[in-house]
Amino acid sequence: MEYLKQIHIDEASRVPKYRQIVNSIIKDIERGILPIGQRVPSINEISEEYYLSRDTVGKAYNFLKEQKIIISAKGKGYYVARTLLPSNKINVLVLLNKLSSYKLQIYNAFVNSLGDQAHVDLNVYHCDTRLFLDSLNEALGKYDYYVIMPHFKDEHLVHQSTNSEVLNTIKKIPEDKLLLMDNYLPELNKDIASVYQDFKMDIYEALYEAKDLLKTYRKLFLVYPRKTEYPYPIEIQQGFQKFCSDHGFPFEVLEEVHPDMPLQQKNAYVIIEESDLVNLVKLARDNHFTAGRDIGIISYNDTPLKDLLGITVISTDFQVMGETAAYMLLKKKREVVKNVFHFINRHSI
Repeated sequence: MEYLKQIHIDEASRVPKYRQIVNSIIKDIERGILPIGQRVPSINEISEEYYLSRDTVGKAYNFLKEQKIIISAKGKGYYVARTLLPSNKINVLVLLNKLSSYKLQIYNAFVNSLGDQAHVDLNVYHCDTRLFLDSLNEALGKYDYYVIMPHFKDEHLVHQSTNSEVLNTIKKIPEDKLLLMDNYLPELNKDIASVYQDFKMDIYEALYEAKDLLKTYRKLFLVYPRKTEYPYPIEIQQGFQKFCSDHGFPFEVLEEVHPDMPLQQKNAYVIIEESDLVNLVKLARDNHFTAGRDIGIISYNDTPLKDLLGITVISTDFQVMGETAAYMLLKKKREVVKNVFHFINRHSI
């Protein structure tokens, strides 16, 4: 093939030879030298032309296939599968811990704010450390920016913000290419770009704003699920307990709202899980209790449905978080920004 002579291999370079093959082919696709559908040299052809092992060339081709840059046709060879991003677009990987409505709201705001200035790939790792590490290790060196929401679970389904393996892998990302969303990791360099929630002080300050309303209730309950597939930061419970202790509120922490749980008047509940909120509303209805008069209900994280139902919430602004992260990335700002958190009174306390 005529193109075979255009692949550039520098024997003196410290860049691995398989990576030089990858870079050379990608560069020529970007320049239009290799259009979609164009056959590229075979593994044997490159191996023989440049005196390289088949394993080295095969590694380069496997990388290009995984990125869907080339495809193989049985018995025919390898072909260019797609054009690459224009050079003025940035390539971004977002690693989400779960696909909740809240996280998708952040993600959508982030992508919409980037507009046509970026291509964004989404990977969901379900709070699983191994899935996260495999995904990130595979993606290292392939993106211009890495946006990570660091929330993990240990073997007991307890929330972790990070662990040594996660930290060591994240540190492989150049600091100017990393942006953290939703959760702050003080273990990393303090100059890492971050848009985060302060889970302990956010709930503390939101409840303080509602303090006068809460004084009409005899006892405050936090319904905090300790072990769940997608665990919540323990700082939420710590902030709740600190608020109650500092301001003299009797309190209790429950793991869930049982459908047959006895419900007493003049107790107020801070609910995290949607299922617990549903059970509490049903219990109130069955007992002919009115939220905001007989019992208090505060839900954690806002949704349009809670607005429609008149449920008081304490919540970060997911839209703002996504927009702020996009702005920081586009402007190359390495700031640490605490996202806004609201107490929204809809008269269910």
